[in-house]
Amino acid sequence: MAVEVVMPKLGMAMKEGTVSLWSKAVGDPVQKGEAIASINSEKIEMDIESPAEGTILNIAVQEGQGVPPGTVICHIGNPNEKIKIDEPVAVETKVKIAVQEKPKTKESPTLPTGDRLMITPVARKMAQAANLDMEKIQGTGPGERITKEDVQKVMEERDSMPVNTEEKIVPPQPALESPQHIPVKGMRNIIAKRMKESLQSSAQLTLTMKVDVTDLVILQKQATETLQKHESTKLTITDFVATAVVLSLKEHPKMNSAYIEDNIILYEHIHLGLAVALENGLVVPVIRHAENCTLRQLSNKGKELARCARDGQLPIEDMQGSTFTISNLGAYGVEHFTPILNTPETGILGIGSAYDTPLYIGEELERRTILPLSLTFDHRVLDGAPAAAFLQTLKRYLEEPITVII
Repeated sequence: MAVEVVMPKLGMAMKEGTVSLWSKAVGDPVQKGEAIASINSEKIEMDIESPAEGTILNIAVQEGQGVPPGTVICHIGNPNEKIKIDEPVAVETKVKIAVQEKPKTKESPTLPTGDRLMITPVARKMAQAANLDMEKIQGTGPGERITKEDVQKVMEERDSMPVNTEEKIVPPQPALESPQHIPVKGMRNIIAKRMKESLQSSAQLTLTMKVDVTDLVILQKQATETLQKHESTKLTITDFVATAVVLSLKEHPKMNSAYIEDNIILYEHIHLGLAVALENGLVVPVIRHAENCTLRQLSNKGKELARCARDGQLPIEDMQGSTFTISNLGAYGVEHFTPILNTPETGILGIGSAYDTPLYIGEELERRTILPLSLTFDHRVLDGAPAAAFLQTLKRYLEEPITVII
């Protein structure tokens, strides 16, 4: 009897999943546990594995098509086995629409009819970003599937090849035709909707402050040198800021809240969200019960969540339930900016790029390191004065960094 393969429910909030890639075609044999397709939902992408050994009898949901969780996307059974499809006409219509509307991309090479490119989602993104011909990459994964390591190997080999400086390189000429139209879907579509909803459903105001982190930079370097004698952990300025934020939220509990249906919900625990930039968007992994974590624990958990997010291995449960969020654009040279609330949260802190500047300390002019901070808050929950008081408390912890670790 044929086995139904359904769109999995990746989390309680999931309403729709999209098949981003079929690794198998109708008639292909599969082993139990073998990857047959890649799906994405909300802000996560993952592979679907075959629940049984057999043959792909049909594909009911085409690439790029979104369906609710529990929808049958294909059947696996014995060769030539007959299967019952409840609404074949509706399925056929959707297939035609999906084929007609599937956008053409310049990055991905065209595959011959019936040829399926076996590649993981992370490897595909890396290959497209590096402008590699995926058809020429030798896969070492199960069923010769191309993995992240395979793409990295090709990139390293390409970078090590000598460059012929005598060969004249003619840059591609821009097309004079109409501009390219890129459908907004997947992660970008989710981000677009949430950012718009955030600005439309809350009264957002941003305050900025400069913090003298000269002593913090010295402490951070000393702490890292000491830790690295025993382990590979490296403490960053962001780790200290995150710890200081947790301590400040304890003193200002109204900042650790949410505005929901004309009620201000004060949270007992602090679940800290850390925005992580990805190639095609961003995600916000959550450190739960951050109030119980030490500086080192926050550092280790934050780095592990960020690694999982960039590798596409972050469960959707780890991207839900934050009560306050931190966003860091310092690596891009940005100083002050206006972070958008991760609603229904009351606050989000933006960390800018630290810089050195001459500053009077008493009567003496000294070289000091300044860290720009930007706090966006919901004016429906807090007025400007209590929000500024939260920033002042955070500034105090960062300018007296020993208080962060004792």
